[in-house]
Amino acid sequence: MSDLIRKIAAGPFDPTLESLRRFECPDWFRDAKLAFWSHWGPQSVPMYGDWYARHMYVEGSEQYRYHWRVYGHPSKFGYKEILPFWKAENFDPHGLMRLFVEAGAKYFVGQAMHHDNFDNFDSAHNRWNAVQIGPQQDIVQLWRDAARAHSLPFGLSEHLGASFNWFDANKGADKIGPYAGAPYDGSDPAFADLYHCNQGYALALGDNPYGNWYTDNTEFQRHWFDRIKDVIDKYQPDLLYSDGGVPFGEIGLGIVAHLYNTSAAVHGGVNRAVYNQKDTDPSVYTIGVLDVERGQLSDIAEHPWQTDTSVGDWFYNVRDVYKTAGHVLETLVDIVSKNGNLLLNIPQRPDGAIDDECTFLLNQMALWMSVNGEGIFGSRPWDIAGEGGSAAEVGAFKEGAVDWSPTDFRFTRNGDTLYAYQMRRPEDGKTLIRSLASGRTRRVTDVRLLGYGSAYFQQTTDGLAISLPPAPLLAAPHGFAILQE
Repeated sequence: MSDLIRKIAAGPFDPTLESLRRFECPDWFRDAKLAFWSHWGPQSVPMYGDWYARHMYVEGSEQYRYHWRVYGHPSKFGYKEILPFWKAENFDPHGLMRLFVEAGAKYFVGQAMHHDNFDNFDSAHNRWNAVQIGPQQDIVQLWRDAARAHSLPFGLSEHLGASFNWFDANKGADKIGPYAGAPYDGSDPAFADLYHCNQGYALALGDNPYGNWYTDNTEFQRHWFDRIKDVIDKYQPDLLYSDGGVPFGEIGLGIVAHLYNTSAAVHGGVNRAVYNQKDTDPSVYTIGVLDVERGQLSDIAEHPWQTDTSVGDWFYNVRDVYKTAGHVLETLVDIVSKNGNLLLNIPQRPDGAIDDECTFLLNQMALWMSVNGEGIFGSRPWDIAGEGGSAAEVGAFKEGAVDWSPTDFRFTRNGDTLYAYQMRRPEDGKTLIRSLASGRTRRVTDVRLLGYGSAYFQQTTDGLAISLPPAPLLAAPHGFAILQE
């Protein structure tokens, strides 16, 4: 057994797949359905999108050209010079948390660190952190305090596992132009603790597309373990998200066991924490909750799962065209009908605030939740996920808006009540749910249009026919609460 594994907390789980497959998803996660995510850090400073810390060193890329023209060439003005500009001077975690809760948040996830190797907390193992540089505040602790004040389970995402290879671009140099051959600042050994000593290490390619960035550098693997264990010990998160598959074999399994055993120690011997990772192999993902980045599953999953996505780019991007509230809510309903949760990022500006468009989106979500939330939160899948000819594309990184029709429905159940969400309003005000035809299901005794009251209905061999009121509905799925005997 690795000496690192001896550092994990004692408890009901060992750092093996066999032991960790005894994981049982806690009810708080199964009930929650919706969370908001702060995917935020110093890469938001240029306001020019995700992966800035890497792409600013990729000659010819849009972010490289932007960086050179706005800040200076990366041989002279590198990512380390960006870090102090992240001030978070208008960061209001309690105000933002109120907006998230009103929009339906039942748990919240902050970012511990991204691939840029910068920690958003008071790190014991990394001087490049938000307490010493930039905000000079423990951003993770501030988020945790705000989540706890609203009685929300608190999670953290770690993107460190990929960092070693992801950050290799900062060791390069331009091939052409006035700075041809001038090494980028990542080649300076004085800053190797930010940029990594990763020269000569190839990508650890394998069958798992989410693990392609992981390295076989054992020194970095041990460093990853210490950094992530520090996060767990300091903040005792209810959820830990790894951006990829479980990193580094036994070392990664040790972190999962430490997370669960730490939770069990404060919950009477029962684990209440959740580990998210992206390996779709059922021998692996059943140690926690599968996460599908910006994507969907095809049908009701046996185990709870999660989609993580953003209303725009992962880090604030002035070029963004945001999803509409309707698109987000259609995605949520579709996911929940399949036993899933939605983890949604709202991009923050470098000062910590969100823009007017995102505030408007959250307010639109809050309005919808006040009417339709009863069929979402605490629900479980029905016999089938839905009916109709339209469907979201299946798989990760496939999340385009669906051209739903009035014949498309998604189903949930909550106690004795069946909920049917119609994905588009019919122009003639007539609704027909074929899955509830007499002879195919139990007799319907009452139908209520959420937010409006009882609706006229007839159950025939063709289906359950419902008449919609002439009142305007939100530009998002509308729900029917249906009782049967």
